[in-house]
Amino acid sequence: MRSRWKGFAVSAIVVSLSWSVQAAAPAQSDADEKSQLCVGNYQTEEQAKEQLARFAQTYSNASQWRQRAQRIREGILQGAELSPLPKKCPLNPIVHSKREYKGYSVENVAFESLPGVFVTGNLYRPTKGTGPFPAVLCPHGHWSDPADYGRFRPDMQKRCATFARMGAIVFAYDMVGYGDWANAGWEHKGQKVFKLQLWDSIRAVDYLTSRPDVDAKRIAVTGASGGGTQSFMLTAVDDRIAVSVPVVMVSAHFFGGCVCESGMPVHKSKTHETSNVEIAAAAAPRPMLLVSDGQDWTKNTPQVEYPYIRNVYQQFGAADKVEYVHLPDEGHDYGRSKRLPVYKFLAKHLGLSLAGVQDANGNIDEDSVVIEAKDKLYVFNQDHPRPANAVGPKADLPWNW
Repeated sequence: MRSRWKGFAVSAIVVSLSWSVQAAAPAQSDADEKSQLCVGNYQTEEQAKEQLARFAQTYSNASQWRQRAQRIREGILQGAELSPLPKKCPLNPIVHSKREYKGYSVENVAFESLPGVFVTGNLYRPTKGTGPFPAVLCPHGHWSDPADYGRFRPDMQKRCATFARMGAIVFAYDMVGYGDWANAGWEHKGQKVFKLQLWDSIRAVDYLTSRPDVDAKRIAVTGASGGGTQSFMLTAVDDRIAVSVPVVMVSAHFFGGCVCESGMPVHKSKTHETSNVEIAAAAAPRPMLLVSDGQDWTKNTPQVEYPYIRNVYQQFGAADKVEYVHLPDEGHDYGRSKRLPVYKFLAKHLGLSLAGVQDANGNIDEDSVVIEAKDKLYVFNQDHPRPANAVGPKADLPWNW
């Protein structure tokens, strides 16, 4: 596909958590900050195209793109009040209740992202091999129906287990206010949910890299909808993510409608302006797969978002590392037709094996995955109570402990 952005020389930057960031912007009034939020359908599709063209005019060589990419990254961190990064507390991981199935196991896991603040989820591991294995982070989206909920969703369990059967360690973790968080009284609301959620994702990478059975150089992230937002935001600020697969979320005109996506001024401030397309492009030259459909805000991916991002990759001579799959007749989900190309992409770029998940006809077999009941997947319960030091939703979070 020819890029409509041909002629604009761009380059991207591998992001490091050890960067030197500028001092945080001066404190803003609530009114100023609110006026800089880019929420939901913030602009029309035509305005989005014009914005991308305007962004492209701000750089014409690799050095200028690096400066822009650095400012985009700083804009995210400063807007999220994570610049400078908080001090990191010990993770103090809790792992229990291992269950073994065909080709994979499942355990319930929690760790502290801040003192007394517990990130909860499930760890899926291969039952063959000794590692170190590649790893896949799986944030979930805003699926809130009790029968189709968060990390417990059947499609989430299917992809996590299948990744594990392919040879990856997989961590599926709760959004703030979902799952175990909800059981402790936390809710998924409040302007600064974005801050805690991005920090939790950074600490989830810390957890994976702390494990001796994980290959720290082969970590991927993939999620759909709000999980897609978490995927490209995390990739933009943490270069330990080697492969990014945001599903049904990268859009030039839609900025996410939840406070965990657009509740803080990470897209726009007095000193920067960007969109989710550029934030996703910050992954370059690391491999990235965009998955889109025809019935939501990703409907223009083949003509708008993908060409812009691909041009960034071309500056590295890495156009072969960014791909897209567009399903024009489908809607907003992470269904089987979207999972299949993701399995192949991660197999290619993480060194996973499809052989263990294929049937006699070469088709991906997900029927072997056991869909566990929600109660079995919770980390904290009567037998495994929340730690005594756990803080509640009304506590002042210990960011500067």
